[in-house]
Amino acid sequence: MRTALCLLATAILLAPVMISHALGQSTEPAMAPGQAPSSSNPAASTRNIASAPGPALSRREAERMALANNPRVSVSHLLALAQHQIVREARSSELPTFTGSLTAQEANEASRVSSGSLSASRLFTRVGGGINLSQLITDFGHTTNLVASSKLQESAQQANELATKEDVVLVTDQAFYNALQAQALLQVAKQTVNLRQTTHSQVNQLAQNKLRSTLDLTFANVNLSQAQLLQLDAQNNADAAMASLAEVLGLDHLANYTLVDNTKNSPPPPPDEQGLLELAIRQRPDLQSLDLSRQSQEKFSHAQHDQMLPTLSALGTVGATPVRAGQYYVSSWDGAIGANMNIPIFNGFLFSAQAKEAKLRAQATAEQSRQLRNVIVRDVQTAWLDANNAFTRLGVTAQLLNQANESLGLARTRYKLGLSSIVELSQAQLQQTEAEIANTNAQYQYRLTLAALDFQTGVQP
Repeated sequence: MRTALCLLATAILLAPVMISHALGQSTEPAMAPGQAPSSSNPAASTRNIASAPGPALSRREAERMALANNPRVSVSHLLALAQHQIVREARSSELPTFTGSLTAQEANEASRVSSGSLSASRLFTRVGGGINLSQLITDFGHTTNLVASSKLQESAQQANELATKEDVVLVTDQAFYNALQAQALLQVAKQTVNLRQTTHSQVNQLAQNKLRSTLDLTFANVNLSQAQLLQLDAQNNADAAMASLAEVLGLDHLANYTLVDNTKNSPPPPPDEQGLLELAIRQRPDLQSLDLSRQSQEKFSHAQHDQMLPTLSALGTVGATPVRAGQYYVSSWDGAIGANMNIPIFNGFLFSAQAKEAKLRAQATAEQSRQLRNVIVRDVQTAWLDANNAFTRLGVTAQLLNQANESLGLARTRYKLGLSSIVELSQAQLQQTEAEIANTNAQYQYRLTLAALDFQTGVQP
């Protein structure tokens, strides 16, 4: 009897030591998002598209790839080249026109065409050739305004090309940071599974030794399953983010890159909101494009009005007729030079309607430009506010993570000493995981807001 009592007392005294040894875990915070877990977990066998490490890819390299491969950039560049050809088309009216002709005719000598034509009706057997010249002298501004309009439209298209590049850079930055964020959250999920797997194994061993209740083991099972579900979702989000990045980079296949974040410390947002507004109004390429389009349409309106003015042209011709009827041709060659003026009199008000249409379109484009200016002011203010809010959240989430790590450490210690239940430990683990996710999200969301602010202010790539 005395021996049994001694054994019971020894077991009671050694129980806290056994529990502390079984649950011996570090109270350090979870590993950084870039570190891989050291132990396996049940969710490790799930689908993982980007499991094998690929070539390193930084944000700047991703931007260069997108600008080189994205079809939107190619389309905007080709449209700018096409618009340059329209300038050449308009300018061709100012240059001389040369045409050559060669004519051979077998006819009933001196017969006449009696129907179907108002030209010279006499027919002769002949073979001849010649060159004709036509040169516009003046159309009183019509062609000049058309050339100026097409040049301004070319400049507008070039501004559109730059706007497309800036938009592609923004989308690339967003896809890059979203992929980094998804990968970081995946690492957090993996670490959570590892920690809860360790806790589950320890609680299971204690339950088998009758040192913890089945309730504790049930809570450990639930916590582990929640962590595995979190990892499954995080893995799917990471794979989807990489697929989105590949599309932005202009790739038609899934590329596996090791994303490298070279940004160590993100700078705070600019303090001067008014300066950002002035910068955006001055250098936003889409606003410049609309202004240039308005000017182009005004020039086109003037050109349409100038159609109602006369057109003065110089004409010339020279040729030879080696085969001819001598009695009808006094010389083997022919030539002449002259001038011609066309004066529009009435065409059903066509020219005036075209001029009015072009003027109204120019006024509509001016209103579109004013609307875009208001939108830019709103978007810059919103982007600046978002950046300041995201920057403030960096400190708050970092403080939250430190507090969650401290709370988790205290909960582990209390659980080791038998002063609390696994419910308290589970709650602390959940809070630490949520704090880790919030801190990771805050870091990448701030970088996204900075990229959006650069885009809104028209920072060129």
